[in-house]
Amino acid sequence: MTATRVVAFGGGHGLSASLRALRRCAPELDLDITAVVTVGDDGGSSGRLRAERGGLPPGDLRQALVALAGDHPSTRRSAGLFQHRFAEVSAAGAGPGTRTGAAGRHTVPQGDGLAGHAVGNLVLCGLMELLGDPVAALEHAGAMLGAVGRVLPMSCEPVGIEARVRGVDPARPDDVDTVTGQHQVAVTTGRVESLRLNPEAPEACPQALDAIGAADWLIFGPGSWYTSVLPHLLVPELAAAIVGSPARRLVTLNLAAEKETFGLSLADHLAELRWYLPELKVDYVLGDSKAVGDPEPVGRAAESLGARLVLAPVAVTDGTPRHDPAALGAALVPVLGAAR
Repeated sequence: MTATRVVAFGGGHGLSASLRALRRCAPELDLDITAVVTVGDDGGSSGRLRAERGGLPPGDLRQALVALAGDHPSTRRSAGLFQHRFAEVSAAGAGPGTRTGAAGRHTVPQGDGLAGHAVGNLVLCGLMELLGDPVAALEHAGAMLGAVGRVLPMSCEPVGIEARVRGVDPARPDDVDTVTGQHQVAVTTGRVESLRLNPEAPEACPQALDAIGAADWLIFGPGSWYTSVLPHLLVPELAAAIVGSPARRLVTLNLAAEKETFGLSLADHLAELRWYLPELKVDYVLGDSKAVGDPEPVGRAAESLGARLVLAPVAVTDGTPRHDPAALGAALVPVLGAAR
């Protein structure tokens, strides 16, 4: 029997949780995993590297690679290195902004330019410059980490995310303003009315299109709906490939609203998928039993996409709104396995 080919869409912590869960399913279900990652990040280390050196923002790509890293002790150490983030420079007795090394005392800017950067972001940035091809760079980094699966960007060029947001200024709650940039959209305190990419029709990564066409399953979420999940549906070539793929489709719901989706119910999250890609058909919607609460409105929203709602306990047990990869993996096994 051939492997079941799964393509997971998203970015950041949500996609990472999904990939860790799929990794747990992989031996039992013989999964071939591909992650297709958003490339709109403009905050933090990724934003700095994007602004200073150009190219794809590496942070979400790094997190996906680490989520798929192999279990050998050496690859686990490499994964830990990729996640290591440089702190501000603090040399005892040297004073603020001063460091002592083999060449003696010398003054450097506070943080010396590395503060806040994740090592993996710098490695990916270097590989992309060295190889001149982001897909080749990700393949090389995946080999370094013994990745059990493949990580691809949704586009080989960075994109901008813009939103029309109502109530950005609390003093003008009915006014609609344009909020520019993934980070600003993610932290907006208003209600997102519409979303667009800049450029509006970026070229999709060819390898991602091939993976979608060959997939048995397409998985969306969990994650930041406007800045990690929906952007895939706004890339025309990706949207056409998703609609045209013979694969089954699964949506994993979030556990709680984020700033960018404050005020949106889980049923609203599903409605947004249909709004941005009316032709999208879904087979299953997976939600946490407690987070969903009354299943009737979510079930109706799932049915509007052609899907069946599946409820399972998939959250960590400490009460925080985070998916437990083990519990999520256990919930995915009967869904993905039943369709083999």
